[in-house]
Amino acid sequence: MNRRYFLGATASAVSAAALAQTALEEPPARLVVGIMGMGGRGTALATLLAQQPGVTIAYVCDPDRTRIERGIEAVSRHSQRPPQGVADFRRILDDREVQVFVCAACNHWHAPATILATAAGKHVYVEKPCSHNPREGELMVAAARRHNKHVQMGNQRRSWPTIIEAIEQVRSGAIGRAYLAKAWYFNNRPTIGRGNEGPAPQTLDYELWQGPAARRPFKSNILHYNWHWFWNWGNGELGNNGIHMLDLCRWGLGVDFPTRVTSTGGRYRFEDDQETPDTNNVTFDFEARKSITWEGLSCNHYPQNSVPDVLFVGETGSLAITGGNYVIYDLRGRETRRVAGAGTDIMHMDNFLNVCRGNGRLNSEIEEAHKSTLLCHLGNISYRVSRTLACNGADGHIREDAAANRLWTREYAPGFEPRG
Repeated sequence: MNRRYFLGATASAVSAAALAQTALEEPPARLVVGIMGMGGRGTALATLLAQQPGVTIAYVCDPDRTRIERGIEAVSRHSQRPPQGVADFRRILDDREVQVFVCAACNHWHAPATILATAAGKHVYVEKPCSHNPREGELMVAAARRHNKHVQMGNQRRSWPTIIEAIEQVRSGAIGRAYLAKAWYFNNRPTIGRGNEGPAPQTLDYELWQGPAARRPFKSNILHYNWHWFWNWGNGELGNNGIHMLDLCRWGLGVDFPTRVTSTGGRYRFEDDQETPDTNNVTFDFEARKSITWEGLSCNHYPQNSVPDVLFVGETGSLAITGGNYVIYDLRGRETRRVAGAGTDIMHMDNFLNVCRGNGRLNSEIEEAHKSTLLCHLGNISYRVSRTLACNGADGHIREDAAANRLWTREYAPGFEPRG
């Protein structure tokens, strides 16, 4: 990220109050929205958007009928006109009145749906991670450029004022030259057990749910959340939650693509059907003597409050981010500054809606989102091939490793191959 991009993101956050005041003075331009994916995240975004001035939610979409009904109910609480419920998101793309497409479906749908939406003339808000594999991220950037559409990823911290301030502190030398960023994620997830093959629930169009993914039989322990832990549809904890903190690490250090990636760990806590690791340590090395590390525990916790979300280490001190707060320490670990803050989803969504209306610039434009998501993909590829990856610092591509490069893309169901 260059300084111009950083200052643009900062300016977007600073101008939020001014834009809000303008909204009080004159009604915002009307935006018609369609939302794909009515799980917990999609329903939360639908509820949020339904309360925004000038926003009309025309469609909610999900291959599961029960989730469509839940989405219609959630939107109707805040809207005089209930949205239309559809199973196939392509119904949304066919409607020329829809200007904004929100993709909160499963990871394997993020890139293919976004690419089709931009080709249909829609601006897109896509949940994290923005892609299922590295090639998809490159195609998303190409599609956004070709069709001249705004695409923002849902890494909300990019729009939190105190986080922006913390990153500015790191980038401006408050801890000297920052050369290391460390991040953590912990959860206490239970076992997913051993699933049984059989027919999908009658309320679910499983063929449509799989969409672009290679076909796999339905099993009782896949839906509606455990797909995260299967490579065919998900990206493990690194892509599920690691993306948030890795994005902050990359942003703060001012780095783009790594030159070396090492991922270790395994499925250590339980013996079940999960394919992705529950215990994972990943190191990303960059040019200019900088490094990022991430540690994830899906099925256990460190002692409470023992580590921050992100720690930046510099030549004259360190800066820790936890939630929306940050603390600066000197070389002896003594606190020199503490700033409390908070952030909400609406801050990030407001930035996106304002840009769609022609105001400001995106805080997490798809090219930046791809660079951060690529870290997750490279970490997973290193884990899957059980060795360190040598990468090109100019674009992140893997050097001289045929097995690893086969994972740069994926097998697609016929007719669903994405094209930028």
